[in-house]
This record gives sequence, C-alpha cells and structure tokens, in this order.
Amino acid sequence: MSGKKHFEELDFQKTPLGDLSLRRRTVLSLGGLDVWEVVLGDAFLMSSLFTVVEEALSTLGIAALEGSDVDVVVGGLGLGYTARAALDTGRVGEMLVVDYLKPVIEWHEQGLPPLGAGLTADARCRYVHGDFFELALGAGFDPEVADRKFHAVLLDIDHSPKNLLHERHGMFYEAEGLRRLAAKLHRGGVFALWSDDPPEAGFMAALEEVFETCESHVVPFPNPLLGTECVSTVYVARLG
Repeated sequence: MSGKKHFEELDFQKTPLGDLSLRRRTVLSLGGLDVWEVVLGDAFLMSSLFTVVEEALSTLGIAALEGSDVDVVVGGLGLGYTARAALDTGRVGEMLVVDYLKPVIEWHEQGLPPLGAGLTADARCRYVHGDFFELALGAGFDPEVADRKFHAVLLDIDHSPKNLLHERHGMFYEAEGLRRLAAKLHRGGVFALWSDDPPEAGFMAALEEVFETCESHVVPFPNPLLGTECVSTVYVARLG
C-alpha cells in the first residue's frame, strides 16, 4: 500500500500580505490527481487544476506581437503556468518574472512546484523580487538596466481590475497608471491581463485612452470538481 500522503503543506511563510502556503493534495474523485495550490490568508491564489486562462494570457498576449525574440515581463509567478506558456511559444528571447512574495520565487528555485525546476533552469527566465505595481508606475522592471523597454507585459496578480489584493494597486488600472506602464513598452508593444471577472466597460475605456487597440477575450475552462464550465477574461491591448 502506498505511503503517499493525500495532503501536504510543502511550505508556510508569514508575509506582509498575510500567511502564505504551498500545498499539494491528491483529489481522489479525479482518479488520484495531484493538485498544487497557493493560498494567501483565506484566498486561493492559484491551483494547478485551473491553468487554462493563465496559459491563454501568454498565448493571446504574445500572439498580438510582431516578430520573434521578444522580451517579456510576467507580473506574478504563482505556480508558473503563465511564464511556462510564454516560453513555450518559442518567441521569447528573455523573460523577467516579477513577484512581490519572495517565498514564491524560492519555491521555484527549490523545485517545489511541478514547473519550478524547468523555469529556473531556463536561461531565458529571470526572477525579480519586487512590487510589480511600484515598478510599473516608477523605475521600471529590470533592476540591472535602467529605463529598459519590453515588447510585452503579461499581468496575473489581482483577481480583476476591481477585485484587488491590495487597494494601493488601484491607480495602476486607471488611464494614468496605464500610461506609465505603456512608457515601458516598445512601439507596438502589448499589455495583457488576466481577470476572474467578466469584461468591464470602465477598464476597457481606460485601455482605449492609452492603447491603439484593445480586446477582451472571454476564455472558458472546465471545473472538474463541479462538472461545470467557468469563464474568465483576458484583456489584450497594443500600442501603435
């Protein structure tokens, strides 16, 4: 008989945003599938059971770019599915993954989540411990290169432009915040955002003030626990 545990807390850390844990559980109702989860306080930030939209964030965002060998910023590391999907497009020259929570970066460096070892070993990928929103509104994303511009910024941190992990993020989703972000993109650059809510007219209006084109993609994905289909949104905005 297997001695494998059906539930493990792989790491637990106190952070400025609350208690943070990485968990692995075996879902017997899904044939013994192993599921990894990131939990902050009482909120589930990420589950390996639901990755379709995180991957679509990368594929849709990078598909809106021209050319290859593009430089990309991913805001929010989580379990690494957005970052992995970006690299798997084969078009990324360098990718910076920005995360405010240092333990999340350390998990990947230690190979605790399933994608961690592969991301860490990929020469195109570099982790940046920092506040994505402060960097976007201020000095820029690359601590080694001042005023560096990128071809794409892919953001997966807040639950939506209205449902924020912290109220101080709010300015970023307004037109002025988006202008500061756009200044860190090359001409023709793309900003793409994951949201757990339906498309929001107010946020689309802010995007339209700053970017030449913007679209909201409603992305369906299955919930095998409930036997239903859910939807989230990926916004894709492109500079002229």
